[in-house]
Amino acid sequence: MDGDPYVVLSSAISKKDRQKASNNVRMKNLRTGGVVDRTFHQSDVLEEADIEKREVKYLYENRGEYWFCTPDNPGDRFHLSEDVVGHLKDYVTENSIVEAIVFNDPHDKATDTNKIMSVLTPIKVELKVTEASEAVKGNTSSGATKEVTLETGLTLQVPQFINEGDVVAVNTESGSYTERVAKG
Repeated sequence: MDGDPYVVLSSAISKKDRQKASNNVRMKNLRTGGVVDRTFHQSDVLEEADIEKREVKYLYENRGEYWFCTPDNPGDRFHLSEDVVGHLKDYVTENSIVEAIVFNDPHDKATDTNKIMSVLTPIKVELKVTEASEAVKGNTSSGATKEVTLETGLTLQVPQFINEGDVVAVNTESGSYTERVAKG
């Protein structure tokens, strides 16, 4: 719509008396992130956005720029801003393969890096614990937790039995510990 790709967040069809049905839609602009409410009628026509997923390799972060490359060609590098990558840096380690959402705009002749709308963070990731305090004796019966630091720098509440060197699974949607994968 208006040259930008949108994703529909919610939709409700309404019909009043003798009027034709209308569709009240809440949409998010994939380019700007803005949310808009629009009413569409039967005669309205929208063009379907050409959106695809592409694998990219996350290389590193430097001064707010996140550097990526194509997985099979490390020389083909490009950077994305923090608003495009979101909370990726908290959950994905350097040299990991992730998926990028790419908008192929038929009206825009820009390079591929300008067409990347966002980078998808996997729903569940496995990260190594780099710092963990010792469990407090006598405080284990109530399901007590402690704070640990993961290899990405993220701090997380985990059960008392997690130690430095353990590998834990983290749900990236809720930002919470799910299980211990390997003992360190």
